[in-house]
Order: sequence, then C-alpha cells, then structure tokens
Amino acid sequence: MLKQKTALLYPFLAIVLWAGNVIASRLSAHTIGPQAITFYRLLLAVALMSLFVARPAWRNRSAIWPHFGQFAILGFLAMCLFQSLSYLAAETTTATNMAVFTALTPLLTVGLSAVLLGEDPTLGMVGGGLLSLAGLIYLVSGGDLSTLFRDGVHPGDALMLLAALVYALYGVLLKRWNLPITGWQSTYMQALCALAIMFPAFLATPAPLRQLNTATLPLIGYAGGLASVVLPFLWIRGVQQLGPNRCAVFMNLLPVLTAAAAIVMLGEPVRSFHVIGGGLALCGVAFAQTFRRPLTRRTVSIAG
Repeated sequence: MLKQKTALLYPFLAIVLWAGNVIASRLSAHTIGPQAITFYRLLLAVALMSLFVARPAWRNRSAIWPHFGQFAILGFLAMCLFQSLSYLAAETTTATNMAVFTALTPLLTVGLSAVLLGEDPTLGMVGGGLLSLAGLIYLVSGGDLSTLFRDGVHPGDALMLLAALVYALYGVLLKRWNLPITGWQSTYMQALCALAIMFPAFLATPAPLRQLNTATLPLIGYAGGLASVVLPFLWIRGVQQLGPNRCAVFMNLLPVLTAAAAIVMLGEPVRSFHVIGGGLALCGVAFAQTFRRPLTRRTVSIAG
C-alpha cells in the first residue's frame, strides 16, 4: 500500500514540473524567439540524455534504424511543433488558459483515436467533448459570449488548441505504431531528430531573439533539463507503476497548479470565467476518462 501511494508522486511531480514549464513559456514571451528556445532546450536535453542513453541506443541501432522515419515524425510533432506553438501562444494568452488547453489532450486523443484508428466512440467521449467545448467557449470569451462575435478568439488560445491537437496526434501515432524501443531510447531518438529539424528554423531566427543571457539561460535550463529530461523520467516511472489511465487523471491538476503559480510568479489574476470555463472543460475530460462504454455495440457472429 505504501509503495503504491509513493508511486502516485511520480505523475504528480511530473505535472508540477509541467506547470512550471508553462510558467517558463510565459516568461520567455518577448524575451527569446519560440524557435530559438525550442532549439536550445532540445540541445540541452540531447546532451543530458546522451550521458546515459547514447551507448545503449548505439548498441540497439539495428532495432532503432528501421523506425528512423517514425522517430522523425514523432519528434517533429511533440518536440518541434507542439513546443514552438506553445511558446508562440504564450505571447498572447495567459498561463492558465495554456494549461487548460493542454489538459484537453487526453480527450482529444480519444477523439482522434476514434477517427484515425477506427476505435468505437464512447459515451464519455461525446458527452465529455460537448461539456469541454462549452467550457472552452466560456473561457475564451471571458464569460461574455458576445465578445467572440465582436472580437473573435485570441490568437494565443487558437494556437494552444492547435498545439493540443498536435500532441493528441502524437499520442495516437505512438499507440498506432507501438514501436519496439524502450522509453528512454525512443525519447532520445525523437529528440535527436527534432534537434536536426529545428536547426534551420533556429538559423532563420533574428540574432536578437536567439541571444543567450541572464534572462534566457534559466528558462532554457528549466525547459531543457527539468521539463525535457526529469519530467519524462517521472512520467515513464508513473506509467510503469500505475498504468497510463491512472496517470492521465493527473493532467486535470495542470490548470490548477499553473494558475496558482501564475498568481504568485506572474501576478496573473484568476477570474470567475477561468474557474467556470476551465472547470467545465476539465469535467469533460474526467467524464471521457470515466465513461468508456461504446455508443454502439458490435454484434459478433460465431460460425457453428
């Protein structure tokens, strides 16, 4: 019992670090270019992981090489596109909104699995999706629906929704391909591919937006070390000991922890529409995770 309770710390601490990464993203806005910080964090993450993954990965190269293209696609989605969109969104939305959209990833993953993998849609997916959609509309409108028709959606919110969809697609492809490579070696290969992909974008970033200084170095250190190496370690250990479904529930804590950190560190106010809209969106995610009965029951005929 004690061991199982201790195992709960792995996903919890991972979400704590994830919330800190959202804050780091907000702090990076207008300080360093999205492509530059994405490249730097990948460079640091690859350097740190090389200390303990490079040799095993090299010994396992005959199994890794056939899946190189898949690693490149996965690395592009999760470590290039998702991260760049998140950093770009941080320029025009709040940390709380970013966390709410990110927490929708499990629900979006279920939806994309139904579309792309042919999995049966569940009662929770439909009901939870509608509930989350209502919450998001209330959240991005600031509690006043007329503002959506008058001003439209903030660019940062639209970018975070796109980022969440990208990460959900990443999760679906992981499930679809089910690569026969251990977690750390898979993460390492994805990071190597992502680093190579981001290099041209880094070179295209104007020099003032890729400078290393006292303001950017701590952000890169957090993103490349804690968020890119320690966080995956904690999450992988949590999944190993608790299973993916129990770990996914901890995603609901991300907006709460992020909002608390944003109040203390960024001075961001949390208003009633954050609580109501974000709460509805998270209830939708929980609903989808709880009610897994398919909407339609397939009939199975057994030949006599």
